[in-house]
Amino acid sequence: MSTSLARQAAAEAIGTGLLVAVVVGSGIQATELSRDVGVQLLANSLATAFGLGVLIVLLGAVSGAHFNPAVTLAAWFTGRRDPDGLTLGDVAAYVPAQIAGAIGGAVLADAMFAKPLVAFSAHDRSAGHLLLGEVVATAGLILLIFGLSRIGRAALAPAAVASYIGAAYWFTSSTSFANPAVTIGRTFTDTFAGIAPASVAPFVAAQLLGAVLGLGAVAVVYGRPAPVPGEAAVPHGEPEAAVS
Repeated sequence: MSTSLARQAAAEAIGTGLLVAVVVGSGIQATELSRDVGVQLLANSLATAFGLGVLIVLLGAVSGAHFNPAVTLAAWFTGRRDPDGLTLGDVAAYVPAQIAGAIGGAVLADAMFAKPLVAFSAHDRSAGHLLLGEVVATAGLILLIFGLSRIGRAALAPAAVASYIGAAYWFTSSTSFANPAVTIGRTFTDTFAGIAPASVAPFVAAQLLGAVLGLGAVAVVYGRPAPVPGEAAVPHGEPEAAVS
């Protein structure tokens, strides 16, 4: 692995880990401060939206700030004919880094709140309407990210993506995981944000289906031309700019 790719993978691992720590940690904090589920979800969604926006700004120039295998796979697929696009080697580095970071973030959050470091969640999320929520949440996320790139507004991604995820907590039945790595990481905590291991495979399948539908929506709305040249975006980033 080249030095540049190693740094990009490290950024993906750290960013995904901190994102999951925000999601899980804020969920634990919310349940300790309030018994009202609505207040708990509000606190969790606000912390996640703010934290995600900060992480995209901080790490976007290094790795593109995917923090999400669905985004990484979509970026590879759309840029596979672009000599500057993601390669399968990049995907092979990004995705394991994202998953490892997500697991580490869940463990870190549990440690900060004196919870068992690894306690698999008992929170079943296998209902069909929740899977539909994941399809919708992920499709919307992909449409947003790649749509911004198509219209030359990729610089708005940190605020736009964070705002979308914050909103999707509330308008989707699943509270918008929209991320296979985060889904896996959240199995390792038996707290407010957890998901039972048995629910992971259907959730991930729904997310990948959503990613395909999101790319289809991009093609329908914007056509097939390549993204605007020279734009730094969440899907691709400009990692070399951050490498000395």
